[in-house]
Amino acid sequence: MFMRVSSLLAQPGHSPRPGWRRHALPQELGLCYADRMDLDDGLTLVHSQYTPVRDLIEENAAGYGARTLVITLAMQGMSAYQGADGSELDFRGGHTTVTAFQRSQGERRYLGGATVSQLRLLVGEQVLRRYAGDERAESLLGEGGLRRLSQRKTSAELSAAAVELAAGGDPLDAHIRALTLLARQLRGLGPAPEPGRLSQTDIARLEAARALMQEQMDRDLTVQYLCLATGLNEFKLKEGFRTLYGNSPHRLLTELRMRRAWELLETGCQVAQAAYCVGYRHPANFSAAFTRFHGRTPKSVFGKRR
Repeated sequence: MFMRVSSLLAQPGHSPRPGWRRHALPQELGLCYADRMDLDDGLTLVHSQYTPVRDLIEENAAGYGARTLVITLAMQGMSAYQGADGSELDFRGGHTTVTAFQRSQGERRYLGGATVSQLRLLVGEQVLRRYAGDERAESLLGEGGLRRLSQRKTSAELSAAAVELAAGGDPLDAHIRALTLLARQLRGLGPAPEPGRLSQTDIARLEAARALMQEQMDRDLTVQYLCLATGLNEFKLKEGFRTLYGNSPHRLLTELRMRRAWELLETGCQVAQAAYCVGYRHPANFSAAFTRFHGRTPKSVFGKRR
């Protein structure tokens, strides 16, 4: 059963790294802390390490005033984030995720006994405008809602840079490395070629396709059906999902289904029933997919909240 706590429980403490400030959850929850270093006004490094004693849900209302770009280098373990608006993110060791948001109320989830280590670079709107320009910053930040801009495997070079940044050291060196990291990620988020650029109409249709996945995941949601329902052609649907969500339609649908299945199983839903609710007609296929995604069998989750 998950322990549910508020991030407000985290108390300031001493960090062994000069220039960093630590906030840690109570010791009885496990070793769970986040160290923060402000490199500049609107440019902040956060290194978090969580090893909860049990499965943990940390409720939070994250927000930094202005719109913010966040680069998350997942160094070890896996965690998930679920927003109150239904948005979902996962962070897996060895992957780098870039998101944009202004304020997002929701919850972070961690598995008990597993260590999750993540390094995040928070880039404020004014800093992003300074280095990327007004038009580019506006395109990346959007309307302020939670958006995943990309998620890809972390290169060996970037992994080494993350270790150096997390080690602390001289603030000036950390500042330079942080800006180098930002520059590399901005290149990876380069504007799409003119013919493939997404219009506001395309974005609205892609968001409608994702909403259909969320609302109708019990159906056989083929690419053809999503195209007909939203008015997108197959190329624009697939490329649009990669651009907007950093994933293919099939993989995103699988993520949504597996997250929902976990929630159903926790509340006592039978495995076969949960499978049917998320679009699987054969429980064996569902169990195999669930185990691949979560690393745990459906039966190991069944009834944990009861």
